Amino acid sequence: MIQYLQEFWQSITGGIVAIGQAQGFTEIVTAVNNVLNNLLWGVPMLLLILIVGIWMTYSSGAVQIRKFGYAMKNTLGKMFKHKKADEGAITPFEAVSTALAATVGTGNIAGVAGAITIGGPGAVFWMWVSALVGMATKYAEIVLAVNFRERDAKGEWVGGPMYYIKKGLGKGWGWLASLFCVLGALAAFGIGNMTQINSIVGSVDDLIVAFGGYADRWVIHLIVGVALAIIVAIVLFGGTQRIAKATSMLVPIMAVLYFIGGIVFIIFHAKNVGPAFADIFAGAFGMRAFVGGSAGYLIANAMKQGFSRGIFSNEAGLGSAPIAHASADVKHPVEQGIYGILEVFLDTFVVCTISALIILCSGMELEYGVKAGASLTTAALGSFYGQKVASVFMFVALGCFAFSTVLGWSLYGSRCVGYLFGNTAVIIYQIIFVGCVVVAAMMELSLAWAIADTLNAAMAIPNMIALIALGGTVGKLTKEYFAKA
Repeated sequence: MIQYLQEFWQSITGGIVAIGQAQGFTEIVTAVNNVLNNLLWGVPMLLLILIVGIWMTYSSGAVQIRKFGYAMKNTLGKMFKHKKADEGAITPFEAVSTALAATVGTGNIAGVAGAITIGGPGAVFWMWVSALVGMATKYAEIVLAVNFRERDAKGEWVGGPMYYIKKGLGKGWGWLASLFCVLGALAAFGIGNMTQINSIVGSVDDLIVAFGGYADRWVIHLIVGVALAIIVAIVLFGGTQRIAKATSMLVPIMAVLYFIGGIVFIIFHAKNVGPAFADIFAGAFGMRAFVGGSAGYLIANAMKQGFSRGIFSNEAGLGSAPIAHASADVKHPVEQGIYGILEVFLDTFVVCTISALIILCSGMELEYGVKAGASLTTAALGSFYGQKVASVFMFVALGCFAFSTVLGWSLYGSRCVGYLFGNTAVIIYQIIFVGCVVVAAMMELSLAWAIADTLNAAMAIPNMIALIALGGTVGKLTKEYFAKA
């Protein structure tokens, strides 16, 4: 651990020196982002995530554990029952579909691959830990979002961290609500737009290569970018209801597709499942050196990758998903809050675990210490299905995952801008958002990925401050609901 802390401090001081030596706009932005990223995703953030998750677990009476069966019965068990939402609202299923659409994205494929190769298989264990406490965190976020929501000028329910910060903490905290919205609106361009579109374009490249051909890259990327921008515009300008209806169709398709393809792969590699889990637990506690260094360093590195990739994937603590859930037509905040438990469970314990087992059970030699992406998962699937089939499968799966994330985050960014500047500014924001789809398809976006990672951590801080302060409200609402349930 001492070695890790030393390297953490050296990365900060070294990054500051790099800023002074940087030349040109891109180099300066990269250097500044590296310092902020290392700082925000360092030991303090890991501790904050754990503290908030444990506090929400305590405040809610460990609702994600004690009421897990109730949550599954009343969410997954009732998801497809027909229900018509009141005016200005969406159904609970549409709300969770919109949130899951934004949550289940490239982080579940590319993010898991990167976590394993950089942090070792042990990162998967710490991803699970982050999800266990994250279920309570997301539950609390949603409960507060529904409790403090309000109607906007169009009569629609709006809510999220900005509203429970403003109304829950008081007027003196309005600046924190505004800060969250600024960071959220900017983060939507990264995590919710450019990185997702870039991943779709990458899957198109892999698909073309797998079939032995390659047309002009620039032309292909432009065609894909324009086509996606048109579809995004059609859905986005249709408002919350159209986004909700689109995601409620996409989410079941993408989830079932990836689940079946992954499970079949794992079943046919059943003999490797045991060793894969052994590697995960050994790597989590530094009992096996995958990337070199002392046991303390290996554990800390696995924790950092697991927690950061876990949050990038399930978004517990970011404050993003509550914005969608606040629009749900429910009578009590806890009714929608339990969907947060389901959301994190499906995202991390199901989808991310499938991605991890595909990689670890494939028998491929992994190059640890070198960041990997969706191509690693494609290669692993290709070892069984063949590269052509795997490329088609990943193209469809990643396309659904990434595109649905774009739709979900378009809503989040719009809500943040609407809170700050009103509905007129939202139209301008949405036009820029659609334009960035084309830009993302045409560019190499390694820096965009890095900035998105930094903004994720930054927007989580205002939200977590509010969660810590409003834990008592979460506990009160939870007791009130289950006393009558």
